[in-house]
Amino acid sequence: MKPAIHPEYVDAKIVCACGNTIATRSIQPEIRVEICSACHPFFTGKRKIIDTEGRVEKFLQRYGMKKADNQE
Repeated sequence: MKPAIHPEYVDAKIVCACGNTIATRSIQPEIRVEICSACHPFFTGKRKIIDTEGRVEKFLQRYGMKKADNQE
């Protein structure tokens, strides 16, 4: 490795819009994100399928499936 070409690697704080903070290491001391694992619907289990054109209903009817309780 060549000396003096790599950036400084420092302790960093990731701040989410929901208020959650995560400590890690990066070349930037603070990183701001809009969504994190604490508020993302995939990780929290509060997933919703937003269907404006009725595609989900058509699929469910075609294959005789019932709508899940957590889907709206």
